[in-house]
Amino acid sequence: MYTLFFDSDSDITPIELERYGAKLISMPYVVDGEEVYPYVSFRQFKDKEFYEMLRKGVLPTTCALSSEDYRAYFEPELEKGNDILYVHFSRAMSASFQAADACIAELLKKYPGRRIELIDTKGITIVSYNIATLIGELYKDGKSIDEIKAWADVNVDKTAVYFYADNLKFFAKSGRVTGFKAFMGGMIGVKPIIYMSAEGKMVSIGSAIGRRKALDKVMSYVIELQEDINKYQVIIGHCDALPLVEELKGLLIAQFGNDLDIKVIPVNPTAGSHCGPDTVGVSFHAKHR
Repeated sequence: MYTLFFDSDSDITPIELERYGAKLISMPYVVDGEEVYPYVSFRQFKDKEFYEMLRKGVLPTTCALSSEDYRAYFEPELEKGNDILYVHFSRAMSASFQAADACIAELLKKYPGRRIELIDTKGITIVSYNIATLIGELYKDGKSIDEIKAWADVNVDKTAVYFYADNLKFFAKSGRVTGFKAFMGGMIGVKPIIYMSAEGKMVSIGSAIGRRKALDKVMSYVIELQEDINKYQVIIGHCDALPLVEELKGLLIAQFGNDLDIKVIPVNPTAGSHCGPDTVGVSFHAKHR
């Protein structure tokens, strides 16, 4: 027996947890000095209210989990005699995983007969969601840890995400995008196009002037890189930007047909604190990232 863990930075909600019989590690953010834990501090993420708060000038910060935080999640499962598979957002994006490593090393000494395995989605928000939900289906179907890890070895790097940031101040503040130029904030209408690299880092790969041209640019990467896109789910993520979602859906359907399996989800608040309102992106099965 083993227990499957996801984290909230992967856009997993209680709905998916119930579907797969999995558990959630909540990744916190801070507003006005108060730590907020998604789906612990609240049951339902009210994304419109959250992103409206950001539009009004609130700039949340994020913080890493400690070893003790991870112990509180993992040890009860080990005590039950269960192994653990943790599918998580990109290790390259957070100091949390240093704490996770330290915790896991201690727990494996204490429970030498048990096993704790990690799968790095090398992403955050919708690309992690895309991978995590597919793994959730494998878990529900009774696949072993080794079978799922073998699947991930092939498919993580074939799950791409491309998106654009609408308001540059959020990414300029976060400092988490390789190649991002803060001076672009002074250029009216510039939308940086960003993707998650095979190293699990957010990389600025280009830019466009205006939202529609940014959507067209994102689409150009989908068209270039997609592999059998109609056989896989396509995830559109947004930060309170439903009109832009409809535009992007229209472009995808016009290119690939009405049978495209498209799912639309709001970006979680911890990740959304970095990209800001009106950000839109798409995750899809690709030749490579």
